[in-house]
Amino acid sequence: MTPWRPSVEPTNRPHPVVVHPHRVMRRALRQRPVGERTPPPPPPTPPRPPRADVFDELVRLRARLPQVTGALAASVDGLVLASDTARVDPEPLAAVTAASLGVAVRLADVTGQGGFRELVVRAEGGYVATYAAGTTAVLTVLAEPRSNVGRVHLEARRAGARIGALLEDAAS
Repeated sequence: MTPWRPSVEPTNRPHPVVVHPHRVMRRALRQRPVGERTPPPPPPTPPRPPRADVFDELVRLRARLPQVTGALAASVDGLVLASDTARVDPEPLAAVTAASLGVAVRLADVTGQGGFRELVVRAEGGYVATYAAGTTAVLTVLAEPRSNVGRVHLEARRAGARIGALLEDAAS
């Protein structure tokens, strides 16, 4: 092995400067280009997808109505947009909602009662209510049998209108 010999760096000084090789590397690592001294700004946060806003609306609806056991927003074709249902699988519920929506729209049309607004089914285990949410979606609410149906209607109609507005804003 050859012994270490100090390197001489040229300077404007009258005497040469002796530098150890490890110190040269440390100095090289400390030096950065000027543009890299400040970190780049964080990327802008992307806007929330409309389905996240729809889910938030479902969560708020369930918070306002403790007797509501589930809520689902679906397209009129039966595709799940957002769901907050614990005991019910959202996919079949959305499909059955679309089928019942077709029957309800046809029933309202045949009887001359106007456009579809809502559909309520009272069963032994509670209520299933479907509300229009704009022109492209529906809101289905599952509620306990002891629910105040008037309050469910009031809150669900408002939530359906907000969900419809969110989806129409996202479409435009």
